[in-house]
Amino acid sequence: MAGLAIECRGLTKRYGAVLALDGLNLEVPRRVVFGFLGPNGAGKTTTMKILAGLIAPTAGEARIAGRPVSREDPAVRRSVGYLPEEPAFYGWMTPREYLVFVGALVGLSGPEARRRADELLELVNLREAARRRIGGFSRGMRQRLGIAQALVGRPEVLLLDEPSSALDPLGRRDVLGLIERLAEETTVFMSTHILADVERVCQQVAIIAQGRLLAQAGKEELRQRYAAPVFEIETAAEAPGLAERLRGLPWAGRVVQEGNLLRLMARDASRAREELPTVLGTLGGNLVRYEQVLPTLEDVFVRLLEV
Repeated sequence: MAGLAIECRGLTKRYGAVLALDGLNLEVPRRVVFGFLGPNGAGKTTTMKILAGLIAPTAGEARIAGRPVSREDPAVRRSVGYLPEEPAFYGWMTPREYLVFVGALVGLSGPEARRRADELLELVNLREAARRRIGGFSRGMRQRLGIAQALVGRPEVLLLDEPSSALDPLGRRDVLGLIERLAEETTVFMSTHILADVERVCQQVAIIAQGRLLAQAGKEELRQRYAAPVFEIETAAEAPGLAERLRGLPWAGRVVQEGNLLRLMARDASRAREELPTVLGTLGGNLVRYEQVLPTLEDVFVRLLEV
């Protein structure tokens, strides 16, 4: 289809008796940050390795910018940049040396590789560390360098496998800010289990489980289509037994408590609005607020996996 950066049709992958991908169909438009969500073992990394040309599918087809992905087609492989979940580097190299080395591998001349290395060090905010040894880098610096190496060949699609996993808050902020900027020049296909990161940077989202696509849409469309109405209840002090009482209501679904805040997913919003005031009236002055709020991607994710 015209305008698609990634297209998967019936993508299937078996490892012996294990079915990692089960007829996955997926369409990713160009120039977006695309969130690829699923529980552990859902098939996310397998999909990314197929798209990167590192492994072949058992059945089905994957296309990058309209061209079939093939391990034997170097032109298609050059159109993809890939950052694995745990990137590996030569610790004795400097980041500039490493990026020049990668540039040579993708076919750049010496002057071109050096120019591209300097551009990317500036982009990922590692210019000041250009002559330091990679072995002394923090996890956040290594992730930014990993993104830089994936961009050396100016790929049409950038595959990022858990790019902010295990980063501290400052490292996550830097990496997510970089990812937001990258969508101006390439398609970013990002797998993650950190739903707050998807909320922040992704325009489109796909959710998979057991190798199958459960849903794909923009974030707002997913919330409207799949999430149950959510009510937040905040108390001034702990309210013993309140969560259990709410779970016992016939129209109540999932109830999550975090300290003095409870989130209730309602199966019937009108009954919830009608009956909650009576239920909560027994709290008296301990009730700080209750309101219906917009569902989060986590609410959508949980509901889809529970179906």
